[in-house]
Amino acid sequence: MIPFDDAHRAVHYPPDRRFRIWIRPSVLAILILLVLVPVVLAWVQVAVFGMPYIEPSTASIEGAMSGPHGFPVWVRWTHFFNMIFLFMLMRSGLSILMDHPRLYLNDHCTPGSEWLRFTPLRVPKDQVWTAKQDARYISPIVSTPGYRHTVGVARAWHFITVYGFVLTGMLFVSGLLTSDQWLRLVPTSTGVFVNAWNTFVHYANFHFPPEPNGFYGYNALQQLAYFATVFVMAPLSILTGMAMSPALVNRWPRYAKFFGGRQCARSIHFLMLVGFACFVVVHVTLIAMTGLRRNMNHIVLGVDNMQWTGLVLGLIGLAIVVFTWIAAHYISWYFPRGLQHAQRAVTEPVRLITLDRLIPQQTYTREQISPHFWPNGKMPDREDWKQMEANGFKDFRLKVGGMVENPVELSLDEMRALEASESITMHHCIQGWSGIAEWHGLSLRKLIEHVKPKPGARVLVFYSFGDSLYGGTYYDTQNMSNAMKPQAMLAFDMNGAPLTGVYGAPLRLRVENQLGYKMVKWIERVEFVASIESVGKGEGGSNEDDEYFDLLPNI
Repeated sequence: MIPFDDAHRAVHYPPDRRFRIWIRPSVLAILILLVLVPVVLAWVQVAVFGMPYIEPSTASIEGAMSGPHGFPVWVRWTHFFNMIFLFMLMRSGLSILMDHPRLYLNDHCTPGSEWLRFTPLRVPKDQVWTAKQDARYISPIVSTPGYRHTVGVARAWHFITVYGFVLTGMLFVSGLLTSDQWLRLVPTSTGVFVNAWNTFVHYANFHFPPEPNGFYGYNALQQLAYFATVFVMAPLSILTGMAMSPALVNRWPRYAKFFGGRQCARSIHFLMLVGFACFVVVHVTLIAMTGLRRNMNHIVLGVDNMQWTGLVLGLIGLAIVVFTWIAAHYISWYFPRGLQHAQRAVTEPVRLITLDRLIPQQTYTREQISPHFWPNGKMPDREDWKQMEANGFKDFRLKVGGMVENPVELSLDEMRALEASESITMHHCIQGWSGIAEWHGLSLRKLIEHVKPKPGARVLVFYSFGDSLYGGTYYDTQNMSNAMKPQAMLAFDMNGAPLTGVYGAPLRLRVENQLGYKMVKWIERVEFVASIESVGKGEGGSNEDDEYFDLLPNI
């Protein structure tokens, strides 16, 4: 159970819970035009030519000999389970979004460059403002698990349910392609587009077009809407989600560029959420307005009549969907560790054989370095660190020990004398922001070779001078495989200058196939151990212990 003591309340239920939506005026103008132009054209068409004729589809005529009549059992059940998975993805996605409530069209995430934000706050210029401070509260009524900075638990739900969403979608599409049901969704002639526009003209003029019985077919506009939802929005939401994977993007940078960059992919991912929400609202409204009882019998029972059974069972199904939200909320706060382990069991085997095997290769130029790099984490409050910072860390010694044959203590100068590593890479934060910076430091591969780990040493533990969110020394771990990857280093320089205190001096970890919280700042010592179970609460890091983050965050 997550305790709601004063420390947790300050994080999850802050005094400032205001919610604001700000959209860049130029973007707002474009959105208004995208809505108004078709509507105005529809009004003009009716004023000049009258209401257009809509040619009925032969397959949608009751009693027609051909066409995908009715809804097979696989359509009805995938529809139900897809509803469960989609709503959970949307709810958990909102919690994830609010951990960095700003959307950008550039990968630098410079404050003030966002096109949309869900916070009343502007980033202050006269103080250090961390990304974690920028996180906002969201009500658990509309999100899972809700509150503020619950991104670890939200990601657990997101990544568990995305498997259900994908599998359900694959079953549905397989059923479409192996039956005549695909004819309901896929346009087979240009006449569908003409009829879709004519149908829109009717709706835009507040006039219901001739409505076919949905048991036999949809009107053309509905057909295109279903097609776009299944074959455009669903795949695009999955593909843009993958474009936020540091492992994937740092291996194949062109993948993210296909969407305009990582932050453009994040924005598109959000727009798909908006698209699904709008589709649900319109879909449910039309079901209710065009014969609720009959339509519910279609999708629940697969029959075309006016009995009450379909409506009653449909309402029970909707109650089950709402119950999953309540159950998810209860599990999130009372059994977060079990949820964390369930997510690890479901997702980690797949990541180990896919994303975790990718070798980072992406590099940027100095001209691409971000003008602003969001700071994060709790600055060290220890006197020894403050004294070392005052003298430029000349007295600092990195202690490397544990299961090694050659334990050492290295100064920054001694580390510089060893084999150096240098790269310009993109930082991917779990909260959603990104930034490009140049790093110079000691290659982890070289350090590992220097200290000679003993047989059985499989994990490196990096301890910070700083504290974790709820107190205690901050630490995190890396397995030997990831520590040996290219670009993995203990960085002591950033953008051509020694690390500053804000960004992790004297040392910060860089492992470019993972999210930023694994890259410990203000490193004091490194220890080689046999497994993560011997450290902290046994989950692999402070965030994993206390905030239920992923152990292997390749995405």
